[in-house]
Amino acid sequence: MANNHQVKAKKHLGQHFLTDESVAQDIANTLTLEGYKHVLEIGPGMGVLTKYLLDKPIKTHVIEIDTESVDYLKANYLNLANRVYEQDFLKHDLTEIFGNEPFAIIGNFPYNISTQIVFKTLEMRNQIPEFSGMFQKEVAQRICSKEGSKVYGILSVLTQVFYDAEYLFTVPPTVFNPPPKVDSGVLLLKRKENFTLPVDEKLFFRVVKTAFQQRRKTLRNSLKTFNLSDNLKANVIFGKRPEQLSVDSFLELTQLIENDSTN
Repeated sequence: MANNHQVKAKKHLGQHFLTDESVAQDIANTLTLEGYKHVLEIGPGMGVLTKYLLDKPIKTHVIEIDTESVDYLKANYLNLANRVYEQDFLKHDLTEIFGNEPFAIIGNFPYNISTQIVFKTLEMRNQIPEFSGMFQKEVAQRICSKEGSKVYGILSVLTQVFYDAEYLFTVPPTVFNPPPKVDSGVLLLKRKENFTLPVDEKLFFRVVKTAFQQRRKTLRNSLKTFNLSDNLKANVIFGKRPEQLSVDSFLELTQLIENDSTN
C-alpha cells in the first residue's frame, strides 16, 4: 500500500527537499549514461529525482540514512524496493552494492557533507566515470573554478586533476522545502580519459593542500616544510601563489619536488 505520509525534513541531516519537478527532471537529464549501467542516488528523500532516474535505461540504486525516507521510498517505489540502502554513504563500502562494476553518482546533496561526498568519489574514481549533483552554489562554483579565481582552491585542483568539471545551472531557494538560505548549483563531473597521475599521488595531494593552506604566500614560502634545495627554489614557479597555478602546473610542480635531490 502506498505511503502518502510526507517525510519531515530533518535539520540535523541537512535535508532540504526539492519540490520542483522540472528541476528534478533537469538534474536527471544531466547524466550521459555513457560507460556505466548503474547509478547511485545519494539522499533521495521522497524520490522527486528518483522517479526520473527510474525512467532511464539504467539500474537505479539509492542510499539514504533517514529511516523515515527509506520507509517512504520502499512503500511508494516498489520497483526500487530491493535497491534502497539504509546506510551512510560516507561510511558504507560501496563494493558491497556494485562489486567492481562502474556506476554514476547523482543527488541533491546535503550541504553539510557535500565536499566529503566529492572526496569519497575521488577515492573511488576507478569505478565512477560520471558524477552529477546539486551543491550549495558557492561550493559548486569552487569545484568548477579555474586558476586565477578567488574561489579556486584545494577542492578545485584535486577534483579537476581526475575529472572535467562543468557548472551547469543555478537553483533558487524557493524550490525547496524548507528553503535553504542560499542558492544551489548543479554541476557535472566527467572522468578524464587518462585519470592516472604522472606523479606520486600522496605527494601531489600534500603539495596542493600545503600550498593552499597559506594561499596568500608564494610557493617558496608556503612549501618550506618540503626542505627544497636552493636550486629548485630558484625556479620561477616558486615565485607564484597557488591560485596562479593550473592543474597541469601543480602536476609539474609535484614532478619538480619529486625529482629534487634533497627530497
